Amino acid sequence: MDYLVYAYLQKANDDKAKEQIEYLKTIKDVFPQNFKVAYSFTAMTTRYALERKDWAEAIQLELSPTNFPWEKFQWEKANVSFGRLLGAVHSNKLTIAKSELKQLQLIHEKLNESKENYKANLILIQIKISEGWIKLYEGHKADALTLMNAAADMEDSTEKHPVTPGEVIPARELLGDMYLEIGEPAKAFEAYQADLKRHPNRFNGLYGAGLAAEKSGNIKEAILYYRQLLSIASNSSRPELKLVKSFLRHNA
Repeated sequence: MDYLVYAYLQKANDDKAKEQIEYLKTIKDVFPQNFKVAYSFTAMTTRYALERKDWAEAIQLELSPTNFPWEKFQWEKANVSFGRLLGAVHSNKLTIAKSELKQLQLIHEKLNESKENYKANLILIQIKISEGWIKLYEGHKADALTLMNAAADMEDSTEKHPVTPGEVIPARELLGDMYLEIGEPAKAFEAYQADLKRHPNRFNGLYGAGLAAEKSGNIKEAILYYRQLLSIASNSSRPELKLVKSFLRHNA
C-alpha cells in the first residue's frame, strides 16, 4: 500500500491515493506487529500530506492505530513528528514546530542508546532538515541553507531502507524548495536536477526543476521538465499542472 500510494502521488492521482489512505484508517489490528507495518502506517499518511503540500493536513497528522505499540518503533513513528513539523513551519507556527523537533531529538537519543545507528542517522537527517526550515522562518537564511545542504549530503550518502519506496520527502528536493523560496532559482534548479538522479520521475522534483528553470529564464529546460511531468501526470486537478499547461501553450 505504501508503494502504491507513492506511485499514485507521483502521477498526481490524488483520488486513488486517498482511497488507500481511507482504507488504511479502517485497519485497527494487524499481525504481525513489525517494523514494516509500523513504517507503512506512518509513511503513507505523511506522504499524502507532504507530497501535496497540504500543510494544514500535515500539522494534524496523528499516530494510528492508537492501540499499536508505537514505543517499540521509534524510527517509524518519527515520520509523523517530521510531517507535523513541516506542516507547522510552513504554516508559520514555529512553537509547534519546535515542539515536534524536540520529539525527533528524543527519538534520536533513544535510537543511539539502543545502538540502532542506521535508524539514528535517518532521524538525524530529519532533524537537520527541520532545524533548517525553522531557521529559515526565523530569518536566518545562511544557517538554514547550511543545515539543508548538510541534510541533503547525508541523505545522498545513506542507503535507502529496503522497506520503503523512498523518504517521505527527499532532503535535496526540499533544498530546491528552499532555494526557490528565498529567490535563488538557479541553485534550486541544480538541487532538483541532482535529486531527480536519485529519485527519478518524482512529481515535485520535475515540477520544481521546471519552475526553477522558468524563473531562471531557461525556457528550453523548463519546457523539457514540464513535458516530462505531463507525460506521467497529465490527468489531475493539481494546480501545478494548470500552470504547466498554460506555460507550454504560450512557450512550446
